Amino acid sequence: MDELPIGRRVAYWRGRRKMSQQVFADRLGKSKSWVDKVERGVRRLDKFSVLYEIADILQVDVQLLLGKDPERRTDALNCIDQVEVEEIRAALERYDSMSAYFDAAPYPRPLADMRKAVNHAWLTYQYGRYGMLTRALPKLLRDAQAADAGYRGDEAREAAHLLGQVYQIASSVLRKLGECDLAWLAADRSMAVAQRADDQLLAGIATTRVCNALVAMGRPRPALELNVTIANRLAPGGANDASPERLSVYGMLLLQGAMAAARIGDSATVGDLISGAEEAAVLLGGDHNHYWTSFGPTNLELHRAAAAVELGDGGRAVEVHQHRIQEPPFNALLPERRAHHLLDIARGYAQMGDVANAGEMLLRGDRLAPSEIRCRPIAHEVMSDILRRTRGAPPSPIAELAEHMGVGV
Repeated sequence: MDELPIGRRVAYWRGRRKMSQQVFADRLGKSKSWVDKVERGVRRLDKFSVLYEIADILQVDVQLLLGKDPERRTDALNCIDQVEVEEIRAALERYDSMSAYFDAAPYPRPLADMRKAVNHAWLTYQYGRYGMLTRALPKLLRDAQAADAGYRGDEAREAAHLLGQVYQIASSVLRKLGECDLAWLAADRSMAVAQRADDQLLAGIATTRVCNALVAMGRPRPALELNVTIANRLAPGGANDASPERLSVYGMLLLQGAMAAARIGDSATVGDLISGAEEAAVLLGGDHNHYWTSFGPTNLELHRAAAAVELGDGGRAVEVHQHRIQEPPFNALLPERRAHHLLDIARGYAQMGDVANAGEMLLRGDRLAPSEIRCRPIAHEVMSDILRRTRGAPPSPIAELAEHMGVGV
């Protein structure tokens, strides 16, 4: 791309945005002939004001049009850049289902292919490969939206189910990388689509994504209220069964409610919600991954420790880590869950002033899922704290990890 003339780069990004020359010209306030001449190199683009306007319409960094590398975010180094953010944003802003209401939708991707792609995306997330996932998300979002718009009858419900999952994947990884507004938008979309899929459990787990985004945006109280409200609606008993899937979604709603309560500082509510989730975990009888929740007795203890960290009780978090979490079931969890927990325990040790063990937890997490440590803003904060409070030069493994993360004293 950096060796192409600027006109060819404009044509490339216009094509990526599925924009005809006429539509592009209309948005730019130019003629189609003008656009054609620019893209063929007959007409020069030498005004920065026009370049910036083109970049805005194409939703790309102007540096890309100039053949240069765009500036990368400092809080998500080597994980997601502005181009990827804008591509995901553009995909989230599509309204294929509304367009299909007025006109025939394009022939969608086969549902069997979509199922494989969505399952692969979930595993990519749960293995902590965030950079790979964010690069794949724009196309996956577009394909899932086209399927949701293009299928009818029973197939329409499955297509909606798949789209709801893709929105949840997008919300989860965007929140990890600090893109909270987009995480909230994707999560909100997932709740709406879950209703079309006619799946209460999908709507329930979508609720946890919305609440996670709200907490990340500094709105823990509405997140707590929403989690508890939907958990009460889905609770086993009465007309509701006690299937493993329901227990998993119900338990995760309670655990995410506990995390929101911890952010508020409400330790009593944290205890009540974790106790309720513990009952569900006991009934479930083991660690499972229904609805991609990783819910079970082990994940419950991970959340017990995480809630203690949010309450500022690092000592309690470390105690849970050392005495309540058994190594075999912990090692059986997928890498994202384990690395996330080790990041929480690093925060706990840092709260205790034990920067040596805090650093060790970051190193262990990095060996499991590097993106969970190197890409998350909260991990950067912990590393900055470790470097600041370490007497003399930090141990070489910590110094190397800090360099990979782009974190200095």
